[in-house]
Amino acid sequence: MASPDNTPPAASVTDRPGVGGDPELLLAALDPEQRSVATALYGPVAVIAGAGTGKTRAITHRIAYGVAVGAYQPTAVLAVTFTTRAAGEMRGRLQQLGVRGVQARTFHSAALRQAQYFWPVAYGGELPSVLDNRMSLVAEAANRLRVRVDTARLRDLLGEISWSKVSNTTPEDYVRVATTSRRTVSGIDPESVARIFAGYEDLKRQRHRIDFEDILLCTAAMLAEHGEIRSQVQRTYRHLVVDEYQDVSPLQHRLLELWRGDRAELCVVGDPAQTIHSFAGAQADFLTGFARRHPAATVVRLVRDYRSTPQVVAAANAVMRAGQGQPGASRSAIDAVTLQAQRPAGPEPVLRENPDEASEAGCVADWLAGLATQGVDYREMAVLFRINAQSPVVEQTLAERGIPYLVRGGERFYERAEVRQALHALRTQARALTELDPEREGADAVAEVQAVLGALGWTPKPPDGAGAVRERWESLAALVAVAEDLAASSDRPVDLSRVVVELDRRAEAQHVPSAQGVTVSTLHSAKGLEWDAVAIFGAQEGTLPFVLATRPDEVAEERRLLYVGLTRAREHLHVSWSRSRGGGQATRKPSRFLDPLLPAALRGGGVGSGAPRSRRKGSVLSAHCRSCGHALNDAAERKIGRHADCPATYDEQTLLRLKQWRKAEATEEKVPAFCVFTDATLIAIAEARPTSEPALIKVSGLGPAKVSKYGEQVLAILASGSEPS
Repeated sequence: MASPDNTPPAASVTDRPGVGGDPELLLAALDPEQRSVATALYGPVAVIAGAGTGKTRAITHRIAYGVAVGAYQPTAVLAVTFTTRAAGEMRGRLQQLGVRGVQARTFHSAALRQAQYFWPVAYGGELPSVLDNRMSLVAEAANRLRVRVDTARLRDLLGEISWSKVSNTTPEDYVRVATTSRRTVSGIDPESVARIFAGYEDLKRQRHRIDFEDILLCTAAMLAEHGEIRSQVQRTYRHLVVDEYQDVSPLQHRLLELWRGDRAELCVVGDPAQTIHSFAGAQADFLTGFARRHPAATVVRLVRDYRSTPQVVAAANAVMRAGQGQPGASRSAIDAVTLQAQRPAGPEPVLRENPDEASEAGCVADWLAGLATQGVDYREMAVLFRINAQSPVVEQTLAERGIPYLVRGGERFYERAEVRQALHALRTQARALTELDPEREGADAVAEVQAVLGALGWTPKPPDGAGAVRERWESLAALVAVAEDLAASSDRPVDLSRVVVELDRRAEAQHVPSAQGVTVSTLHSAKGLEWDAVAIFGAQEGTLPFVLATRPDEVAEERRLLYVGLTRAREHLHVSWSRSRGGGQATRKPSRFLDPLLPAALRGGGVGSGAPRSRRKGSVLSAHCRSCGHALNDAAERKIGRHADCPATYDEQTLLRLKQWRKAEATEEKVPAFCVFTDATLIAIAEARPTSEPALIKVSGLGPAKVSKYGEQVLAILASGSEPS
């Protein structure tokens, strides 16, 4: 059977430009640590690569060097990462080094190709098609259970279902795992989430569809169940390289193990300091515990930062260093590196307090405009913030000041409807012009692109406001910018056909173009990117760390998120916060994470502490566990009155009687049992054992209506030692 990838034969090493077939020339431009990576050809290998240390350069040179010395066949190498952009960059680097045939893909792309190829052999039919719109099915599952959800809660449910699947959690296990992990979905109890999850899975099966996470689940199940297919995949890919290994989920790790088998040929690359996706299922301990699982592993640390100035690097190092030893900080065998700046000195970071958010946005806009007068390109600037709700005030201020900007979202650029439409229109026009005049000379490609895209909505000036119209314009403006850059950098006239070739090349490599404007983005979406100038907006307590980050591990991840933001800046860095949101009392304090950078008079976010802020006496957040007496952490724990992992204080027989009564009541009313009382509410009742309706109404999850309807029966069950009738 042929390979599922249908890869072309590997190019000769002598085809590599400028290398001349000498493998040692591949190593000449590498620093000592990168050279150690490139020459560590046999696994297991762990590369701990700090921000800006050239990890892609190191691992692509490792692959190229392995091919050059005959250790690897290119088609036997599978390199996986998390984004199409990163995979495209890896393929481009390898092609520049003269190596073709290596499979550089995202996890999902690699898994989907394998599943589509082998599924008919394994199960006698085509792999189910992938859902285009998961949200509609989740909404349908919720509606069937009479659970009312708005768009925001639907997104939360989608995220929770995705987390469950990549964490290998089934609907049947969800309540237990979510309770233990202290996960909550706003306004929806765990039992309801589990039922919606199960309903969503049923709807997919009925309609013969799979979702994004099912691609990995289906591939892992197929490989686990069919040894001959697993053996063929393992024979095909004898050398595995995994980028961004700190972001691997349990499901992805399981798939890696199935790809690897019992071989040691595994090279993983990551940075514990950039672990910011735990909420989505990432588990950094796969990276930090790598040396324990593989005692013979070679561990190489890349510490030389070629991206940022010493001033930016010093600020980032100080923020991370202050978190060492705090609750929730890593105590693993492999920890983050301390960066060593390699660039010349630059300006000191700007740290600025503002009276309110509007003033802060104006301050940031003034800083950006000042840099523009110094010659910094707007497309080399970014404003980063913790949550999307901070974006409008930034966008409005930039628009008022006439500063061009682009809002970065999570959708893949080349999959946007307007981009596909624009590329089709440009190709069609290029063919038509070539047919009319095959010998076209002196063409103005920029004007031609503007004319084609003008018919689709592009204008020289951006539209006012935000929303879909603005987003469409930004996409088209990015395509115009490609033509402008190509024309400016070429020493001969550029026609439309050449622009189309360049756009097709970028689309294949997932190289997203940028229009002339400041990038406006969340910190999470900025990971993997870099700019000359970065402004971090809204770095105050309650926002960074976010107010819902209460556990030590959550606060530690928020610190890493700020670190990621700081290390996006090459030269200019501006960090700001506001004393109030606007019009209210000036009670905000700068983020505790900034304490190492601030004078003592400005500190106040916790003096570097990883502990949550103190809470007002009498607040619902100050409730204490009835088992251990310590403060409770979240709504789920406050509902049952104790920590999820503390011993229960209820009588099992009492809870059993309450559940039997609930089942009978739900059957009579013809509603799901949770519509009467959720499991968490029954546990809270069993633990509190109220003896009167006033006491019963104090139990979390109960209100006057429920007590009026069910209170007498519940109190009778609690007072009786016999089975309910």
